[in-house]
Amino acid sequence: MENRPLSMVARLILLLALSFSAQAAEDGPSAELQADWASRLERAAELQAEGKARQAEAERLHAEKDAACFKKFLVNSCRAEARSEFIAASRAGKNIENEGKALERLVKKEQRADSDRRHSEAAPQREAELKQREAETTAERQAIAAEEAATRADKAKKAEEGARRKAAEAERQRQKQEEHAAKVAAQKEKAARKAAETSERMP
Repeated sequence: MENRPLSMVARLILLLALSFSAQAAEDGPSAELQADWASRLERAAELQAEGKARQAEAERLHAEKDAACFKKFLVNSCRAEARSEFIAASRAGKNIENEGKALERLVKKEQRADSDRRHSEAAPQREAELKQREAETTAERQAIAAEEAATRADKAKKAEEGARRKAAEAERQRQKQEEHAAKVAAQKEKAARKAAETSERMP
């Protein structure tokens, strides 16, 4: 009986150790790494916002310059120059926006890789915990089944003993009845003999 509590304590210590190690692997990246990601994502958002703002400004300036060209002598040449300036400014803004998107994709790729790595590192602990829970469940089911079997066997044994007692009691009653019937028959026979002897003596 003294070994059972010790084994239970050892099993609880093992489960706690596995849980802590798995939790440590799944808790997340370090504060420094998270801060780095947050900083770079913030920079990526700023670049994207700046790129979009530059593209919007390029469109606004192009609209103004294009409208002003109609007041000049060389309209087509003016519009072509305005268009060329717009394309260059818009492209520069688009490049800045794409730089921000590329930085965002890179950070998210690093985050996914880190999450996958930690998930993979925690897999053995999760597997061990799963096997431990399965083993405990199996042991519990077996214990319940054994207890139920023992209960059924005990009931069957008691029923058998009850049946034997009833049969023995019935046999005793039968023997008593046979003995009583034999005594009655013997008494009747004895009385009949006496009656016969008496009748023989009479003239």
